[in-house]
Formats: sequence, C-alpha cells, structure tokens
Amino acid sequence: MATVDTAPAKTPALPAQPRTRTPPARRPSGMAVPPQPAPTTLIGSVQRAMRLLETVAAHPYGAPAKQLARATGLALPTAYHLLRTLVHEGYLRRDKGLFFLGDAAERLSSSGAREKRRGRVADMLAHWRDSIGAPMYYAMYRDGEIEVLCVADSRESPAAEEWADFRETGHAHAIGQCLLSQLDEGARREYLARYPVQALTPYTVRDSDALLRRLARVRRMEPVTERQEYALGTVCAAVPITVGATAATMAISLPAHQADRLLPAAQRLQTEIGRHLGSLTLSISI
Repeated sequence: MATVDTAPAKTPALPAQPRTRTPPARRPSGMAVPPQPAPTTLIGSVQRAMRLLETVAAHPYGAPAKQLARATGLALPTAYHLLRTLVHEGYLRRDKGLFFLGDAAERLSSSGAREKRRGRVADMLAHWRDSIGAPMYYAMYRDGEIEVLCVADSRESPAAEEWADFRETGHAHAIGQCLLSQLDEGARREYLARYPVQALTPYTVRDSDALLRRLARVRRMEPVTERQEYALGTVCAAVPITVGATAATMAISLPAHQADRLLPAAQRLQTEIGRHLGSLTLSISI
C-alpha cells in the first residue's frame, strides 16, 4: 500500500542561538523533598478482582458467587467473569458451587495467624465434644449469611446431617435461630425475605411472623433450642456469643431419644464459654 508523506515542508534553518543555563534553585538544608503525585490511571478490573479475593479470604469454608457479589457490591455477571478468571489463574478454586482461595493466593498470603486462631477454636470444640458428649458447632452471621465455620464430632457423637442447606434454613435449626435472635428486626426480615420459611418437618415453625414473635421472646444470653424442627430424630441447642456487632454461636445436637440431656448440656456449654470468652473473642473471626 502506498504511503503519503504528511510532514510539513522543511523551512530554512535559523542561526543557532546561544543558550543560557539557569542554575537550579537550591533547596534549604533539611527541607523534605515533596512527594511525587500518585499515578491517576487505576485498573478497575484489578481492583474488583482484589476485592473478591479479600472477600473469599474472609470465608475459609467457602462462599457462593451470589454472596461474594453482594458483599463486594458487584453485579453478578461481573462477579462471575472475575471469579472464573481467578479460578483459571489459580488464585481461587471452586468446589460444589463455593469459592475458596487457590494455591496461588495461598502462596501470597500469610495465613499462619488465621490458622492458629482456627486451630484454637477447633481444639476447644473437640475438648467440649468429649467432655459434654455431643457434637459441637461454631457458626457466625456474616455478610448476611449463616456460616458454620467449624464442627467437632466423632464416631460416638456424629454431627447432624446437613440435608437442607444450613444457610437457607436458619428458621428451622437452633444455630440459625440463635444467630437471628442477635440481629435487629430489620436484619431478620431481610434474611427471611431472601430465605422464606418453609416446612422441613411437621415441627417446623409455620410462617415468618410466628418465627419473629419467637425470636423477640429470646432473652439476650439464653440458649436457643429446637426439637426436630430441622431434621426428624435430632434436637439442638445453641448458645449466643455476641462480640460488638458480630453475632456468633456455639451449638450442640443430640438424637431425639436423648432430648432430656439437651438443656443440661447447653447450660454446661454456656458455662464453658463463659470461662473461655477471652480466647473466643480473639478468635471470633476465624
């Protein structure tokens, strides 16, 4: 293809003019060098990806794309696109619809302190499992979701089977009811708008209004119990742990034929939590 020269015609060279050098201004001794202006070009997609990584890192037991999009304020299609890219690059991994930090992110992060806190809580749960004789659960209400963060069970004390998603059935199990009881009514209604009450067993609370009335009657530090509302053959109790604005709980479950043990076991757990509240407070965000 032919090219067209669009450079301007050359003009006659002018005589060279003598240059005068202006000496640089001297900076008074001890005066700090002013900071250089920060670059103004930021890559928005990188910022959004980093927010997603930070949010996933705060959920060691995984989080679904919808929850991550809501927590980061991203549109769901944008979140999906970024999550797929981060999975492809190894910074995230996906398992059964939940996203976790991948090997590449783990190499970048310093997770020793978090692992130490998580291990401290796991050790406490295991000790109480053996001394109380019931499986133990530790859960939090975070980013609008119910998250079971740690479970300690054994062959002798097996955990309740999660046959219906714990995140979506907080109205039915003691863990969810205990966490919801620690929220204000607006937050409770917001959760129930996303996860409406549904009958899981013949004993499940029938509607949102009945549940809200029940939650309003729960005393501040009172254990919450449910009997076969989530699963037939299982009874549960949850003890509230409130640290600032954070709602958390530790819970136990028992087979229904041991229902007479439920309240004494919950009261013993509450006593143990009171003795170790300082350690739990430090580990509340594992």
